[in-house]
Amino acid sequence: MEPPCSPQVAVEDGGEEEEEELSGGEESELRSSSGRGSLLTRRGITLRVLLKDGLVEPGDGALTIHYLGKKFVGDLLTDGKIRWVETGQIFNSPSAWATHCKRLVNPAKKSGCGWASVRYRGQKLVQYKTSWLHKYQPSADMSLVSEEEDEDEEEEGKTAVPAEEKNKNAKPGLHDIMVARRTDRERIPVRYGNLGARDPSRDPHTLVELSAFSAINRFQPFNVAVSSNVLLLMDFHCHLTTSEVVGYLGGRWDTTTQLLTVLRAFPCRTRLADKESASAVEEEICQNLFMRGLSLVGWYHSHPRGPALPSLQDIDSQMDHQLRLQGSNNGFQPCLGIICGPYYHGNQGVASTITPFWVVPPPESFSSKQRPNDYGIPVAVEVTYVQDNFLTSDVLNEMMLLVDYYRTAPDIVQFSQYWCPDTTMMDKIKGSLSGHAPKDQAYSQILEHVYSQLSITQ
Repeated sequence: MEPPCSPQVAVEDGGEEEEEELSGGEESELRSSSGRGSLLTRRGITLRVLLKDGLVEPGDGALTIHYLGKKFVGDLLTDGKIRWVETGQIFNSPSAWATHCKRLVNPAKKSGCGWASVRYRGQKLVQYKTSWLHKYQPSADMSLVSEEEDEDEEEEGKTAVPAEEKNKNAKPGLHDIMVARRTDRERIPVRYGNLGARDPSRDPHTLVELSAFSAINRFQPFNVAVSSNVLLLMDFHCHLTTSEVVGYLGGRWDTTTQLLTVLRAFPCRTRLADKESASAVEEEICQNLFMRGLSLVGWYHSHPRGPALPSLQDIDSQMDHQLRLQGSNNGFQPCLGIICGPYYHGNQGVASTITPFWVVPPPESFSSKQRPNDYGIPVAVEVTYVQDNFLTSDVLNEMMLLVDYYRTAPDIVQFSQYWCPDTTMMDKIKGSLSGHAPKDQAYSQILEHVYSQLSITQ
């Protein structure tokens, strides 16, 4: 999202921890030199670098600071700058924003420890810096990052723990898992009845519990059957990366039986923030639907490390999709939304949580052309899962295309690392996908080839 056209104040005073702005050429040089083993200092990694390499994505309200009981919210812009939501001021770096906000609360504050103070989607930015270093500078001195975390703990009145002590009893490969556990706890869903009227100041990523149709005195207006190959491809896609992914669902709608059959998943091999390639990807999917004689019947996306429940943003998106599929003839055609949560530690065992949902519009939306004052009601959809006879060649081909797409991505899941003390990430994905197995047992040998290709990417 680009900054608004109205005049803004660019705040550049970041105190002692301010990062230097890099030109595009310098960033390219840093990336290319990293492949030859030269080391990048912590000051050289900027938000713009993380954006370009896909570790973070632009978004409204994506950044937060919690300091001495106060909360500050910022938008991450496409150029790596930060817009403070409350005033619209633009800051060049996390440190500049953190220092400014902390001085408002504590005028004696001299620096902001920005990367350890600012959180992206609930997780400290310094963790994304660590991930970048692990990917592009594996021999870098990680104590540089640990120092930032310790400084932030000290300023909040906590006791800083030496990096050696923190890692003394840690099992190799579990660092990201422990980060994920902290993130999981921070996303607590709310009940729909507690939302009230639409509030623009509310975090659009707030998760909402699903209601049952019976709880709102309604019957589910359609039946749904989903192919096991759809679940397998969707679950595979969602497991590949720590970033959110999106895809479409193809199938058929029978007006006589009121049955929605989901027969094929179409993963979007593109970044959510990459609007330039999105239209081309969607056009390709539309052509694939047409060639297979299928209709667009829904969409899916992932919550990589959070509960598989819709956010306020998801509810609005689902409502928009439902209205688009309905078209101008006012004929009813359902649109199914599915959320997949592969790496949420609240899941039962290694299987992903897969949540089909629909949105019941508030009454006023039927007569209003503008977005209604109340949020739509997210409801759980009962689904019949149909086991396919075998793994089709087009699904296998799509899996290989996904492996190729994410092969060099900095946010690809490290499948040799551990999901929990006794289970690797590879064990995790194999276990989850086994729940969508076709009847033909030969599928396991076929998937082993896919898994071997994943291992080669690491």
